[in-house]
Amino acid sequence: MNQGDQHTSRQHRLMVRIRPLQPEDWPATWRIMEPVVRAGETLPFDPAVDAEGGYAVWVEAALQAFVAVAADDQVLGAYHIKPNGPTLAAHVCNCGYVVAATARRQGVGSLLFSHSQDQALALGFRAMQFNLVVSANTAAVQAWQRNGMVIVGTLPGAFRHRRLGFVDAHVMYKTLKSD
Repeated sequence: MNQGDQHTSRQHRLMVRIRPLQPEDWPATWRIMEPVVRAGETLPFDPAVDAEGGYAVWVEAALQAFVAVAADDQVLGAYHIKPNGPTLAAHVCNCGYVVAATARRQGVGSLLFSHSQDQALALGFRAMQFNLVVSANTAAVQAWQRNGMVIVGTLPGAFRHRRLGFVDAHVMYKTLKSD
């Protein structure tokens, strides 16, 4: 899958193009991310982070960042990819995903996940590991499982959910290739 390829969402025939995130995409991406960050229910960001701080974590600290855009160039979602650890663990990637509230349950997250797997392979990663999948975020847990991720461990009380208090977080893993 090339970075600018178009994809069709399974559920609603939504035409989606996934491409590298450009600086001019950040305001629209932040508008999607900000309510998720402020809610404090799924991403481990400081809920008080501003757009500049969000950019530093989501884009600058990542190896690559991508956006999913509709035919009218409206940003529907985004993901970033980075090594999960340094040097001897750098063959495993970690990703973060966010989908606009208006685009959820339309297959955008699955398209982003599929694209991220292709990117991971192209970048030489052998596996994906998600370190902190909030157990209360059942939609994400189920989506990642449908896409081949396996819960390899559960960290008791590892996420401080803004509404529920301390909740478990899963470590999820998927081997991409073996050689």
